Amino acid sequence: MNVMQQAKYVRAVSPAAILDNTGAAATVIDCRDFDYCTIICQLGATDIAWAALKVQSSATSGGTYADVTGATFDAGTSPDGTVLALPSGTDDNQICVFQIDMRRKNPFLKVVATAGDGTVGGFIAASAILTRAHLSPSTSATMADGDVCRVL
Repeated sequence: MNVMQQAKYVRAVSPAAILDNTGAAATVIDCRDFDYCTIICQLGATDIAWAALKVQSSATSGGTYADVTGATFDAGTSPDGTVLALPSGTDDNQICVFQIDMRRKNPFLKVVATAGDGTVGGFIAASAILTRAHLSPSTSATMADGDVCRVL
């Protein structure tokens, strides 16, 4: 079976109105019982660089969140060793991805996405894919809150 067929898909940042000099409303990602979390951030149109794009974690869902070491587009590192930069005002419609090994980390994650202060601002939405579960999701309801369509 494909590992993506044993994954859980969750919302991290819901699509919303354009952001200007403000942060996106993030949803807590519960990574308990999963070893890996991939967060996919979809940027929309933007006229200014992002002020922050990072991931924070906490030991409890409603606890205090702190930055996950290295999980930032502000001087984080890509898989090929390149130092990352925050998305700029010309990075319309790009995808930014966080790949996080959850072993030995706090289990609750949150995306911090703050738009810079531009003329208009920018759009962002994000989803997380949780994989390598201790007990794999096996029903549509445990994989996604909106359902899963599998074509064989």
